Amino acid sequence: MKPITPWRGRTPPALLALRAAALVLTLAASAHTLGHGLTEPGHALAFGLLVAFGELARRGGAPGEREPAPLAAAGALAYALLGDSAGEPTAHGPLQVVTVVVAAQLVAAVPQLARGGGPDLDRAARRALTVGFAAVCFQPLYNSGQAVRWFGEGLYFALFLLGLLALTAVCDALLAALVARRRALPYGTGTPPPYGPFLGEELRALAGIGPAVGASGVVLALGVAVAGLWALPVLCVPLLLTQVSFRRYAAVRTTYRQTIASLACATEIAGYTPPGHARRVAALATAVGRELGFTGAQLTVLEYAALMHDIGQLSLLDPVAGGATARLPAADQRRIALLGGARRTGVDPEVAAVVEQQADPYREQLPAARIVRTVNAYDDLCGEGVGGPLGALEELRLSTGHDHQPQVVEALARVLGRGGLTRAGAG
Repeated sequence: MKPITPWRGRTPPALLALRAAALVLTLAASAHTLGHGLTEPGHALAFGLLVAFGELARRGGAPGEREPAPLAAAGALAYALLGDSAGEPTAHGPLQVVTVVVAAQLVAAVPQLARGGGPDLDRAARRALTVGFAAVCFQPLYNSGQAVRWFGEGLYFALFLLGLLALTAVCDALLAALVARRRALPYGTGTPPPYGPFLGEELRALAGIGPAVGASGVVLALGVAVAGLWALPVLCVPLLLTQVSFRRYAAVRTTYRQTIASLACATEIAGYTPPGHARRVAALATAVGRELGFTGAQLTVLEYAALMHDIGQLSLLDPVAGGATARLPAADQRRIALLGGARRTGVDPEVAAVVEQQADPYREQLPAARIVRTVNAYDDLCGEGVGGPLGALEELRLSTGHDHQPQVVEALARVLGRGGLTRAGAG
């Protein structure tokens, strides 16, 4: 199960603008390249093959990772930042860089299309715009000789490339946040969630694999500048090993996520909870967590705990009526929560701690436990027909003295308001 559920509303205008800008840039670059012909076709072919190979090598990896194709990303950046080759100046220009990168992505998408899948157009649009930004910032300065006059050809030039790389990373984060915002579910089909939390998460994620990919792109460009195209296969070996390790790590995460999802479905199969209850609580809890500033690993723990929050009901002799635990006495709620903890399920200790605190007063709970408890209660109340979403929210507001944190209830109300107060029990 993916940690982020696709948003089923209309496409936000900002994302439409991103796609349109990428399409216009691609058409302009392709027309220019076709009209003037390829400059230095050997270099274009070498870097195009590198990008295509990097995209093909990522196939089968877990979707949703921020950079599932580090070899392709580094190769594209290297071509954008390529000034010399074996000591001789190049003259391919930014529009040819975009054309080669887009063409390589199209070639890499052919096997996926043959298998009945489809390319990730938003990610391809991001790469075209990001690489185009880097090439536009670098190529004119270098080809005019201005970059060499300003920075020379030694350490300061390498620092100039790293600075440009940092700007490119920020540009990519701005675009990645737009895509992530589109794919996040605000719970319902109304307007998408705020852009700020997604941008903050992407900027914080720059400390991950992003710097390694960017630095590798700079090293590739400098290596080709000194040794020519022979440097590509030599310098790409560490990146390829990194990509293999990345895929293995992603496979482990995918297996763990599938295990959690299977455990969550066990309560539904056994008739202890209504169909879809755990998935609804997980989706809405994740949206509320984003509203309250949760990011990265915090959202993962929150999602897993929301999926697992009712697993303790499997230890009961008789199912709770309707699977709703919000109306149970506190002692029964606490027993179910403890039965769903680590000693019974073997899940991650952070997830188990959230599950075990479901029945505690909110002042004694972890922040993630407060969200899961409130969202679970909301879904249970909607299923009981207490006046729809507004009635359920009103009951939650009346319980903020002990059971539910006021900030969590209000964040839930904002998320539901953006989704048109969609009834949680539906679907």
